[in-house]
Amino acid sequence: MLALRLARGSHPIVLLRRLLVAAASAGVGFLLLCTLGYAVGHPAHSTGSLLRLLWCLAPVTATVQFAVAVARTDPSAGPRRAGLSAVGLGPVQLAALAAVSTAVSCTLGSSLALLFFLHLRGDLSGLPFDGAAAGLLAAHQPLPLAAALTLLCVVPVAAATASSMALRPRPAKPSDEPAPAHPVHTGLPWGAALTAAGLAVEAYTSEGTPDAPLALPGRIDVLPAGVLVGWALTALGLALAGPGLTYLCGRVLQSVRPGAVRLLAGRVLMDESHRIGRPLGVVCAVASAAIAAATLYDAGATPHPVGPLTGLGATLVLGCTVATLLTATLESKHARTETTKALVRLGAPTQALRAAAALRAAALLTTFAPLTWAVAELAALPLKP
Repeated sequence: MLALRLARGSHPIVLLRRLLVAAASAGVGFLLLCTLGYAVGHPAHSTGSLLRLLWCLAPVTATVQFAVAVARTDPSAGPRRAGLSAVGLGPVQLAALAAVSTAVSCTLGSSLALLFFLHLRGDLSGLPFDGAAAGLLAAHQPLPLAAALTLLCVVPVAAATASSMALRPRPAKPSDEPAPAHPVHTGLPWGAALTAAGLAVEAYTSEGTPDAPLALPGRIDVLPAGVLVGWALTALGLALAGPGLTYLCGRVLQSVRPGAVRLLAGRVLMDESHRIGRPLGVVCAVASAAIAAATLYDAGATPHPVGPLTGLGATLVLGCTVATLLTATLESKHARTETTKALVRLGAPTQALRAAAALRAAALLTTFAPLTWAVAELAALPLKP
């Protein structure tokens, strides 16, 4: 009840972010239910059903990542309110409250997905488009309710668990312990290794089938499973390498006798590398996959048209990753509020702050845009006819 009361009194922007999480959860829930409908209607195609379910992991992961990013910007997860602390809501309870709010948003979306799925099957009547997709969703077969509810619980449970782990309070360090220097990003070599391994797995599994048409971005159920594994490793590698690349961008900006603007821009990138680097790496991975798919489609390697479910899944992955990056950027901006106010009080011109922000964006674009293009070309190269 407290989570619902706080949601009612939240700022409209906060409510909009929660509604976006609910919409993403609804889309993923509908994809999972469509996979269940395919499995029910085609009991002999168990391999195809399993592969469709595996492909749903991409939008599920993107939705959970977006839900965690929204939970981190939740007002209840920010600075502790004296009123809430007075009634016994400490850091642990507030983190649990943010996780409950995330679960409520995702459950709302899953419920809407179930209603829409049943409506398209023809199980619910009285609305337009009753049973419009009865053949596609296996309306002639009874729907296993337990399996449907289990699939619909995946996103709420995963998002709530990930949010509670991300927002759990960290133990405070002793005041006499010296502050560590700028951290060494050990994820960069691991990320590079995973990216190379993913590209190698994709190239290896795509060999030996030059005459088989690649179904992406049409029917994903006939796509080799090794390609999915390779793309997953590549995405994980870019996500791990993102913070390190962002940190290196900050170091480069501060090299060779930097001025005030370059020094400020580089220092911010170094300090915020963990917060914005990982979402930036995920966006890089998704963009490279989209470019590779478009390249293969133009080259004639994918003769099948884009299906509605494939389009929905791609839209969810792209939209959630971009929204996660924007949310992380907003969180980073809010975290620097006090520093920005102090700089303004010291006489720093607003134009210099804007120039530093533009320089940060240019440095990141210069680094990640060529990387995205290179990964896309390497991913599409072994799959071309």
